[in-house]
Order: sequence, then structure tokens, then C-alpha cells
Amino acid sequence: MIIPCRRLFAVVAFVAVSLSSVAGPKLGLQTWTCRHMSFEEAVVFAAEHGITQLELFRAHLDPAAPREKLLEQKAFLEEHGVTAYSIGVSGTSMDKEENRQLFELAKLFGMKVIVVEPREPAQWDVLEELVREYDIKLAVHNHGTGTVYGNPATVKHVLAERDHRIGVCMDIGWVTAAGFDAEEVFRNYGDRVYDMHLKDKRLDMQDARNRPLDTFIGLGNANYAGLFAAIKETDWSGVLAIETDSAEFHADPTEFVRAAKTFFDAHFPDAE
Repeated sequence: MIIPCRRLFAVVAFVAVSLSSVAGPKLGLQTWTCRHMSFEEAVVFAAEHGITQLELFRAHLDPAAPREKLLEQKAFLEEHGVTAYSIGVSGTSMDKEENRQLFELAKLFGMKVIVVEPREPAQWDVLEELVREYDIKLAVHNHGTGTVYGNPATVKHVLAERDHRIGVCMDIGWVTAAGFDAEEVFRNYGDRVYDMHLKDKRLDMQDARNRPLDTFIGLGNANYAGLFAAIKETDWSGVLAIETDSAEFHADPTEFVRAAKTFFDAHFPDAE
């Protein structure tokens, strides 16, 4: 069951915090939300909704694709006024040259950050070498309880041992689903949060895989009031990328994305 969009506006009014004069974060779209669409359809969809920042997943932008195709995709993005600011969540391995494809892609598109979720701790040694070589940030993504980086303490342990350009892609929905407070986790990461996935979960409802249910942003259990206050206080200026794991939402993400944009604009009206 998905909560009707009309309830979002009451929630926006209830949780809105005092506005800041700082431009703050940018609104983006993780194209996993549009996974039933082609690359071109996802780009057009974002442009039509006034979203200019895309984080593309592999089905939409493949690091192993021929350079000619990648250049065509880059031109298509530019034609529609959309920027591919990141790629992820990207698979990685112990093969340095295979991982290099990610960094070459990021370099070609002018991306500042690559989102990853390495399964083996030893991969960090290989990835860190490429971070230093290319001067491109890596952000580790979290899923829920029982996954490699489901506990923020595990992520902080990785960060403590690594180049400062290795940081966090904080998935707000999965942080919440794992039982953590989004504001507290954000603050504990300090200046190492390089990206965020704008997602919300209902802890009292389950999806078909017995996971907390995705819902409209602001209607779940994520502490957005506290998180947004912390974002303003720290002048965080990364991208909040709209994302959903819901099969129902992604079948037609129009209402979900419109509602997310309304929620974001209510809190960051001066954002670019």
C-alpha cells in the first residue's frame, strides 16, 4: 500500500524548518528511480521535471561502453541541459584496470564523485590508488540491516583509514530502515558526506520482500526535519538525489518525483 500524494502537503507544512539564505544542496535524480526507462527517456524525464543533476546507474551509463557511445550520451545530456554528476551504485572488484573504467568515465563526464559499495574490504586498497591518481571522490553507499555498510560504525571505520576523498553516499531511506537517525548519522560523518539519496521508508509497513516500505519523501520515518536543519547549519552543498526502491513507484515515477521536488523546494527554496 502506498500513501496518497495529497497527504504530502500537510506533512510539508508540519515539518518545515526555518529557511536559510544559503543556497544549500542541489536536487538530483538517481536514475534507478527510472529503471524501466531508456537512458534517453530518463534524461528527458528529468529535464521535464526541472531536475538538472543525474546520478546514473549502470544500465543507463555503462563504463565498459565504447567511447563513441559515451560521447553520444554526453552530447544528449548537454542538449537537454542535464549534468551527469555521478554514477552508481557501481560494482567494483580487485581488478584495478576494470575499476579504472569507472574513473575514466567520471573524468570524461566531469563527475566529481563515484558511488560504490565494495563487497570485499581488500578492494579499498585498489580503489584508493585510483582516487589518488584521478583526484575523483568515492562515496560508499549503505543499504539496510545485514548488508556490508548497513551500520554507520562500519562506514566510519573505513573512512578513518582512507584518503579524505573517500567518503559517504548516505541513503537516507536505508539509514532509517536500519534503525538509525538520519540527522545523527549525518553529523557523525562530519565533512565526509559527498552525496545523499533522497528516500523515505515506513518502518511499520513491509514490501513484498519484507523490507520497510518505500513511501513519498516526508511521509515515512526518516528524520528529515533534523537532517535538513543540520544540512543548513553546516552549509552542506552536495546533491540530494531522489530515489525509490518501490516497484510501484518506478513503474510510473511521475507522482513520486513531483512530490519529492515539492518537498525539497519547500525546505530549500533558494537552491539552484
